[in-house]
Amino acid sequence: MTETTDGFASVAPLVAEHADLERQLADPELHADAGRARKVGRRYAELGQIVGAWDAYRQYRDDLAAAQELAAEDPAFATEIPDLEAAMGAASDRLRGLLIPRDPDDGRDVILEIKAGEGGEESALFAADLLRMYLHYAESKRWKTEMLERTESDLGGYKDVQIAVKGSSNDPAEGVWAHLKYEGGVHRVQRVPKTEAQGRIHTSAVGVLVFPEVDEPEEVMIDPNDLKIDVFRSSGPGGQSVNTTDSAVRITHLPTGIVVSMQNEKSQLQNREAGMRVLRARILAAQQEAAEAEASAARRSQVRTVDRSERIRTYNYPENRISDHRTGYKAYNLDQVLDGALEPIVRSAIEADEAARLRALADS
Repeated sequence: MTETTDGFASVAPLVAEHADLERQLADPELHADAGRARKVGRRYAELGQIVGAWDAYRQYRDDLAAAQELAAEDPAFATEIPDLEAAMGAASDRLRGLLIPRDPDDGRDVILEIKAGEGGEESALFAADLLRMYLHYAESKRWKTEMLERTESDLGGYKDVQIAVKGSSNDPAEGVWAHLKYEGGVHRVQRVPKTEAQGRIHTSAVGVLVFPEVDEPEEVMIDPNDLKIDVFRSSGPGGQSVNTTDSAVRITHLPTGIVVSMQNEKSQLQNREAGMRVLRARILAAQQEAAEAEASAARRSQVRTVDRSERIRTYNYPENRISDHRTGYKAYNLDQVLDGALEPIVRSAIEADEAARLRALADS
């Protein structure tokens, strides 16, 4: 039985690529370029799973063939065949799942922005609750987080807050983008606001934006002549000045109209550097959204939408219920989710996306 007739003809070039990447990783010159080394390491880790699954499948396939051959001479060996068939079937399914084209950005770190929306002060308070949820989730995944920018509300919530989330694994399946890309959209909360004296349940909304972070500045080239940079005095809740120098920075990318403002740091230089990180991520996201619009259905994410106005999830406090409207996931442990137990919800999105991609490939 050949590898091609197994229906896994696409594996052979991936095995060869994995071996080539292994040779590259052994070359000290590669590690002189941190960005390139990181990309090679991610791809090597991704292909390592495929190679491992392929080896396991071939082992079960060969064991089954041997058992069938022996059973023809001695029926006692036939008792092993059902278990080997089941194991080979499971190994085949796992290999097929790994061969689904993966989002090339899955291994990237992200910039996550939470913006208060409909609901005023209550929305800003819920934005703070979501920030706490994501920080605890990141901690559970051993990811590092960095506060880039925040605009506080009068009651201690956030009108707008941006954080960078950095992963700890080269495996794209464990990447930050692989998990958090499904969080983009409108998050709706139903609860009695702290500002409500009569105990009535209100509905408000918060927008979450997630961008894959650019690994190296050279990845998104920006012409300095395309930038309009303004400096101003940073302000806090209610608009009062919190700094006596013009350290806040507003960067406008003229070709795209993307505007980034930063005032979290005390230094104008630090705010500018943070602003450029966010700007590069937003430009990269805009470029990818344009490419996705032209991509085939098999390559486009079926769960993560580029429509940031889509309502993706509802947080119902009176019933302690969390509902994801894309996957149908529902649970009554909202208190635990807000403490960072987000993995089952994220996993439901990953599984729904992979199933949709597999169906699209089968239909193509």
